Amino acid sequence: MWNANKAVMYARQHAGVYSQKRCAEFVSNAIRAGGANIHNTHYAKDMKSNLLHAGFHQVYGEPIEGDIAVIQSTAHHAWGHACIYGGGGVWYSDFVQRTMYPGPEYREVKPAYAIYRHD
Repeated sequence: MWNANKAVMYARQHAGVYSQKRCAEFVSNAIRAGGANIHNTHYAKDMKSNLLHAGFHQVYGEPIEGDIAVIQSTAHHAWGHACIYGGGGVWYSDFVQRTMYPGPEYREVKPAYAIYRHD
């Protein structure tokens, strides 16, 4: 059974100060800690199908605790990015983020993204 709070707690406890370039791995581990079975993916931008198979569905609007953002690539980050929403404006991946977009290039370019939720 899915528990968004457990997933976020895991993400919070394991997120570093800086990116380790392992966002898909860290977010997948947080999802597992929340009780959903998800397969690993090589690139964060390709997590959609794994999330759908794990019982997530795409949503629109404001994120809630436990929502997953899958962000497409930029010129210097071909693998894209994934993060989990912890509430209060905080997102976690392999590090604690200031915004959903993990860095300056993402914030400037604003690549396409999708939000996924498990009910």
